[in-house]
Amino acid sequence: MKIFVTGGAGFIGSNFIRHVLGLGRNYSVVNYDKLTYAGNLANLESIGKNPKYQFVRGDICDAAAVEAAMRGCEAVVHFAAESHVDRSIYEPAPVIETNITGTFILLQVSRKLNLQRFVHISTDEVYGDLLPGTSADESSRLQPSSPYSASKAASDLLVRSYVRTFDFPGLITRSSNNYGPYQFPEKFLPLLITNALDDKPLPIYGDGKQQRNWLHVDDNCRGILAVLERGRIGEVYNIGGLDVEENLSIARRLLRLVGKPETLLSSVRDRPGHDRRYALKCDKIGRELGWTPSILLDDGLRQTIDWYKMNVEWIAGIRGGEYRSYYEKYYDNRDSSLHAITQSGVKSSGKF
Repeated sequence: MKIFVTGGAGFIGSNFIRHVLGLGRNYSVVNYDKLTYAGNLANLESIGKNPKYQFVRGDICDAAAVEAAMRGCEAVVHFAAESHVDRSIYEPAPVIETNITGTFILLQVSRKLNLQRFVHISTDEVYGDLLPGTSADESSRLQPSSPYSASKAASDLLVRSYVRTFDFPGLITRSSNNYGPYQFPEKFLPLLITNALDDKPLPIYGDGKQQRNWLHVDDNCRGILAVLERGRIGEVYNIGGLDVEENLSIARRLLRLVGKPETLLSSVRDRPGHDRRYALKCDKIGRELGWTPSILLDDGLRQTIDWYKMNVEWIAGIRGGEYRSYYEKYYDNRDSSLHAITQSGVKSSGKF
């Protein structure tokens, strides 16, 4: 099978490509990526010369370029997205354009070229803020809270509409919070890891009691491939981790693992509309496809910390330019940047 992977130079996409090509099966991959701030070809250096791998730089919103690159492929795995919630709050337009319009164009081109499978990668955030102690299954209603999660819910519905209206071979995965190697350090865990290793403050939103379901990216890649190979057309599959933890608890666990003091923890003003709990029920993918997560959180965190320790050059390359500007705007000056978009909320700034 020749797979057209969008956003394959990003975190989950690059891990998925390495996973698929590392299996030694009869797969080949076309990696189609715009190389925005979060796309990094260094993530794929280990397979860059693999004859079964091809990189094409392009925008999923450019229909002609998508069609030219997709010809000859049999399946799509669609990772490409503007995926950071804070960025979607401060600058919603690129999120709407990429996540909704881009998905629409991919659906149109895939239908025109009669592809056999289309796996759309979504998120647990489409289920919105859950009540304490509850978890979402695939039938739970969609109630997104941010421009990012709303754009993903909209693209999910587009995929489902094409399945129903055009008999399109679409499937959807909704995964919980991923972590692991090659993750862009604006996201929660790599930000904390890289800051802790450098003895910098670890910014924690609000009271740090937000609960997240943590999933190692390797487990997610196994689940996505299972859906690609054996999932039922038209179905949604949750892919979630074993652990639901509070952000502050995760931060303290990480500090223990790297041997750094809790005095590095620093409270910053919370994100507007910040959901308190995400959690997934994953019985369906286990029952139908035999998938279960296999990496325990402590083991996965140790592996991830070790990876960042061993890849200081990768981190240094990421931290320049655009990322530095982002960090200064949204963490070093968080109170002033948030004031521009909200007049409500209680300031919380200091140590835990």
